[in-house]
Amino acid sequence: MCLAIPGKITEINGETATVDFGGLVKSANISLVPNLEVNDYILVHAGFAIQKVDKDIAKKDLGLLYGITE
Repeated sequence: MCLAIPGKITEINGETATVDFGGLVKSANISLVPNLEVNDYILVHAGFAIQKVDKDIAKKDLGLLYGITE
């Protein structure tokens, strides 16, 4: 099973973004998704951004994911 996680871009440096996944901060390659900016929300799978997503949907999804782990 594959899972893409939503996160908020906090910094962009070339084709790499720093992404905040609700407190967990990681790097992701953003070369596959054009026109991304800081504060955009993206879905990340295996270290690659695969889609830009709506902020409210991303926050809801993160809430559901964190609810599963508690």
